[in-house]
Amino acid sequence: MTSSILVTGGTGTLGRLVVPLLSAAGREVRVLSRAGREPRDGVAYVKGDVSTGEGLDVAVRGAGTVVHCAGSAKGDDDKARHLVRAASAAGVRHLVYISVVGVDRVPVVSGIDRAMFGYFAAKRAAERIVAESGIPWTTLRATQFHDWVLMTLRQLAKLPVVLPTWSGVRFQPVDTGEVAARLAELALGEPAGLVPDLAGPRVHAMEDLARDYLRAGGRRRLVVPMRTPGRAAAAFREGANLAPDHAVGRRTWEDFLAAQARRDL
Repeated sequence: MTSSILVTGGTGTLGRLVVPLLSAAGREVRVLSRAGREPRDGVAYVKGDVSTGEGLDVAVRGAGTVVHCAGSAKGDDDKARHLVRAASAAGVRHLVYISVVGVDRVPVVSGIDRAMFGYFAAKRAAERIVAESGIPWTTLRATQFHDWVLMTLRQLAKLPVVLPTWSGVRFQPVDTGEVAARLAELALGEPAGLVPDLAGPRVHAMEDLARDYLRAGGRRRLVVPMRTPGRAAAAFREGANLAPDHAVGRRTWEDFLAAQARRDL
């Protein structure tokens, strides 16, 4: 009998796309939720919190595979530590983790680095926790999602008159659905360790992304590139967050924006 798959972060930006793919593949899927909820579309929801470890022992019971999509701006290393502890005790046979391109190339050493790029350090620490857990594992690194770029630009555009960007920084945004498809494929396969990166089809200067966003939404702002201090920001300017040799994503930033504009950009 095939064991079930537990998805953490299964209601988030990425996880909510992974869950139906696993279910469509004929697997029994459970979603970890802080609040818990009634089953939906054949998917069970179990109550637990990777941030504290509460409820994880019960949540992972009987799961052969865990897909760890629960990420946030900080604390991903603690989340991984709690999950690994419970998964190891439960005899999980495959732990699948989503990380970010550049975690091994972006140095986070100073206060300004930690303030702006501490996420990368936490993700790198989480990778190590997964790899050293003793559980067979797979880790996929992806570039920034289209959704993340859009969210960032929306926040910056709340300022009056100007939209500041990070001078010299480029992004290679990838479609969340394409990442979800790859992650589901990996979860249904055998543990593979660190697999090739997944990056979007094109590299864009941040100011160009900002102008595209403003144009698509009919907004007017002066785009002002601003130089960010610190070694982590310097690594970004050198392209540490890019993976041009792995530009396998197909959906472009322009296609994504066009679809968003038909809703509510």
